[in-house]
Amino acid sequence: MPIRQLPDTLINQIAAGEVVERPASVVKELVENALDAGARRVDIDLEEGGVRLIRIRDDGGGIAPEELPLAVSRHATSKIASLDDLEAVATLGFRGEALPSIASVSRFSLTSRRLQDEHGASLQVEGGKVGPVVPKPHGIGTTVEVRELFYNVPARRKFLRAERTELGHIEEWLRSLALARPDIELRVSHNGRPSRRYKPDELESLVRLDETLGEDFSRSALRVDHAAAGLRLHGWIARPSYSRASADQQYVYVNGRSVRDRNIAHAVKMAYQDVLFHGRQPAYVLFLELDPTRVDVNVHPAKHEVRFRDTRLVHDFVYRTLHEALAETRAGIVPQDVAAAPFAPRAMGAVPSAWMPTQQSPLGLSVAEAPAAYAALYAPAPDASSGSLAGHASPSMPMMPAHDADGVPPLGFAIAQLHGIYILAENADGLIVVDMHAAHERIGYEKLKQAHDGIGLRAQPLLVPMSLAVAEREADVAEREAATLAALGFDITRSGPQSLSVRSIPALLSNADPEALLRDVLADLREHGESRRVAAARDELLATMACHGAVRANRRLTLPEMNALLREMEITERSGQCNHGRPTWARFSLNEIDRWFLRGR
Repeated sequence: MPIRQLPDTLINQIAAGEVVERPASVVKELVENALDAGARRVDIDLEEGGVRLIRIRDDGGGIAPEELPLAVSRHATSKIASLDDLEAVATLGFRGEALPSIASVSRFSLTSRRLQDEHGASLQVEGGKVGPVVPKPHGIGTTVEVRELFYNVPARRKFLRAERTELGHIEEWLRSLALARPDIELRVSHNGRPSRRYKPDELESLVRLDETLGEDFSRSALRVDHAAAGLRLHGWIARPSYSRASADQQYVYVNGRSVRDRNIAHAVKMAYQDVLFHGRQPAYVLFLELDPTRVDVNVHPAKHEVRFRDTRLVHDFVYRTLHEALAETRAGIVPQDVAAAPFAPRAMGAVPSAWMPTQQSPLGLSVAEAPAAYAALYAPAPDASSGSLAGHASPSMPMMPAHDADGVPPLGFAIAQLHGIYILAENADGLIVVDMHAAHERIGYEKLKQAHDGIGLRAQPLLVPMSLAVAEREADVAEREAATLAALGFDITRSGPQSLSVRSIPALLSNADPEALLRDVLADLREHGESRRVAAARDELLATMACHGAVRANRRLTLPEMNALLREMEITERSGQCNHGRPTWARFSLNEIDRWFLRGR
């Protein structure tokens, strides 16, 4: 078959295959164009899940009548004019492919009016054939109508799902947009009935979180806002106690653009690794801001993905920011009422010094005591009558004096032990219930990590160097990242194009499978620029040790012991969850307890 130039209609339909996956793709492209035009309100009318009709009406700046044919021409756009513009693009759309692609697979009309125009103008596109521009009454802004999507491409249309499914995809994308743009009013109707309205929220309160993700997310959300190295990460992450069975509440935006990025997703996963219950997914809404020239948004036809100039820096920045924020999820810290302080950082600070022990805690192990850390956890438990916790000094700390509501510590003061498992405490607001084993396990685990961090990751030389066959790109990574691997406890040299010689491994993990661990580390370094495989394996071992060393169920504690445990929880990082992600404490307000007994009714 000879080489020939493709007709414009076929070119546009091929592009439509990349840009227009389903009705939700059409809504996305058209609404993004409206926002780029300065719209403050967007009305979205749908019929049959968007298959029969998608009508997008905005109050933006409008399009000049003579430019309407250009708007439906391939690679025609008002958003970029040079390579420099493309490298620093700040608009949501910029390719100039959306309108001609959509118009080529639908019955399409475009009507618009600018502020200076006496009336609107409109044109029709039928299966890619552009009609004349004609006058038409219209308010300021633009209306795009897309009817009978894929009517002329039946092979594509038969792949569309049921009406409810297609509508669900549209609603999910609008939810993502509503989170990113609380200043925009969005009105949605389906089959002639209003179905959703997002009111504009000029004060940038957390109303949009309630509307989109629900009050449960808002109540558990921790505000994140950190800037360094030309990067800024802000938004909300849910406390580990609020987790999901799926990744349905994970939203990431780069310079305002909703994206799916494996690098950021991996960094978030690593940050939650130590606090999330197995198999559960974190929930978050995160906005990453950086110089547009440091990120390439022109890597995916539908603009779903981006490419960072410095992947390692972004990964490390996101991980450390969230890791430190989650470290402040101490027991007793309850998110503030969101209505009281919009956009204010949630209560994640350290426990006031007045509530901290004035001497060494009975559960405490300082970094200087690292050599004794393991022995302390494995020390035999004395009799219950001895008045001390297993493996720790006697809790001789005196009871804290009773305080008024402003002076009571977050977890209050112990009043009883329930079935040898739970500690009951009274604080200023009501009742605190603590799982004493889970809490003590987390405290011991954090102490062990702190102690081991003081020692560092020591290397254990192998009697006989291990030869490892790898792919050439893995050998390249090992050679390039030799210093990083050495810091993790691996002494590795390249012995050939596809082979490595391993002379030492991390001492703490000498009983693990060094070959599998090393391969995983190399894969992480190649993909993300860093690896926490060794730290994760170390932490798993320390978590097991802490679990064995924690106080067991049916162990009777004295009130001083219980109060000592509460005070340790208040000053220990991540003490809101045990090492396996289970909650360590629960809070029941006095009002809630009153409702149990119908008091005041």
